[in-house]
Amino acid sequence: MIGPDGPAPLSERLTRLARVTGELVDADTVEGVCKAVVTHGAEAVGADVASVTLLSPDGRTVRLMALNGGRAGDEETWSTFPLTVRTPSAEAIRTGTRLVVTGRQAITRRFTDMPDRGTQTVVALPLTAGGSVIGAIGLAFADARHLDEAEVELLDILASACAQSIGRINAQEDAGRQAAKLAFLAEAATELASSLDYQVTLGNVARLAVPMFADWCAIDVVDDGRLRRLAVAHVDPDKVQLAHELAERYPPDPDGPHGPWQVLRTGRSELIAEITDEMIAAAAVDEEHAAIARALHLRSAVTVPLVARGRVLGVITWVTAESERHFTLDDLVLAEQLAKRAAVSLDNAELHSQTLAAAVQLQRAVLPDALDTSSRWEVAHHYSPAGRTEVGGDFYDVVELDDGRLVLFIGDVMGRGVGAAAAMAQVRAAVRAYAVLDPRPALVLDRLDAMFEQHGSDQLVTLLYLLADPRTDTLTVANAGHPPPVLLRADGSAHQLAFADGPPLGVGARSRTEEHMRLGVGEAVVAFTDGLIERRGEDITDGQERLAGAAAALAGTPLPGLVPSVVERVGDPSRDDDVAVIAARRLV
Repeated sequence: MIGPDGPAPLSERLTRLARVTGELVDADTVEGVCKAVVTHGAEAVGADVASVTLLSPDGRTVRLMALNGGRAGDEETWSTFPLTVRTPSAEAIRTGTRLVVTGRQAITRRFTDMPDRGTQTVVALPLTAGGSVIGAIGLAFADARHLDEAEVELLDILASACAQSIGRINAQEDAGRQAAKLAFLAEAATELASSLDYQVTLGNVARLAVPMFADWCAIDVVDDGRLRRLAVAHVDPDKVQLAHELAERYPPDPDGPHGPWQVLRTGRSELIAEITDEMIAAAAVDEEHAAIARALHLRSAVTVPLVARGRVLGVITWVTAESERHFTLDDLVLAEQLAKRAAVSLDNAELHSQTLAAAVQLQRAVLPDALDTSSRWEVAHHYSPAGRTEVGGDFYDVVELDDGRLVLFIGDVMGRGVGAAAAMAQVRAAVRAYAVLDPRPALVLDRLDAMFEQHGSDQLVTLLYLLADPRTDTLTVANAGHPPPVLLRADGSAHQLAFADGPPLGVGARSRTEEHMRLGVGEAVVAFTDGLIERRGEDITDGQERLAGAAAALAGTPLPGLVPSVVERVGDPSRDDDVAVIAARRLV
């Protein structure tokens, strides 16, 4: 701005310019740099209008970063404009050279897109950083100005200092963004590894990048040749249902040249840096579809394939809207890195789900739904799996022989998953087969030991085997490393048998022994796995005593009521272990 007495002396202008150049070194934001240039810089040279514009990442548009001395509405009008417009700043960015044009006629003839406001001199200084032009400083003078050579040189220094400061700040911000991305990916890896449940993992993946990376996230997986939307996250939870409804009402075109199906077919990511109204109109099925899409204010989108072990599991799409962000190639790289981690996690979850389903099906096939016996016996059982997602190895069964004797056994295969379930099925089948051949407890366990020795096994198996004979009023017990049962006497007392007197199956027992005791009419035996009586921080004998006390208190209760009551009183719900209980009472 020129004072009433004309421009300040050259020496004073040079001093002011030098002061502004020093000020730029201390600026810590791009906005701060630009503001210092258009205010203090303009004052230093006496410009009536000063501006700083920067080239957008797309290389085709220019953004107005700061303006001083313009008219009302100028900032809005020139907030962004094409690089091709004929203005001093745009030309300086295109050519990379300094412009000084004097004379109103020369200015209007050369810069046809610049408003004619009687300007007599314009100066445009390109901003160059890292060998590339990143923007320009524009200065306009109402009076004709002759710039001294020293003043021009200092203006070039000002432009260089401005460009270097912007480059420095951008580099610092880029480093911060890279650090944030690495931290984000590390957090994502931890989150994705937190669950092996397929649906939970999908939800975690969808929520990971909202709102840090995008405003929307949708995950579509391939299911019987069609895309099925399984997870959606949005900064506004009320819009999650809208996203599901849109996918149902307007599914993507399987033959479309863009979108999730194209990404599925090619296995290549797709970046739409700017979603234009023309794109919305072309992709819309009808006017209502287009209206909904416009109302969502979609700005940019990235669609990335979820690929694991060479197989495309689905696609993950991120969209910006409310944040007004536009995705860049750097964002695409981050999206692909996240998608790789997500795909591995999803693949693991899917494999786990399939394995778990197979194990559960196997366990259900092994554990009996009902225990059928004659009117001579009352039988009840209970099984509750651990809170974890894998199945355990607890098993049990009851077999009533033709002569009225009752075989009852319960066991535990150490470990979890399909291996434990398969071993459980094999041992249960073998016990039933050996019991039919000869039900004597010690003999059955000896044969099981021989089977383990012959075929080998990596599984550790405990087993409690009981044979009740109402003809002799006897109960014969053989134990292979399993918690001993509780006897409920007719007088209501509970008797805890001695602890296991033999090792688990197949670990070197030479000959199994038996224990004999009386089992009269009205008396019962309760057998269980260790998950019922074990608690953290206490000895297992404490659990045995607690069980005996609970069973004695419920001695007169029918077994279908006694068994669940005992489990409720004795079990530790916080313990992550299966619980199996089987009980039999002699009625005649």
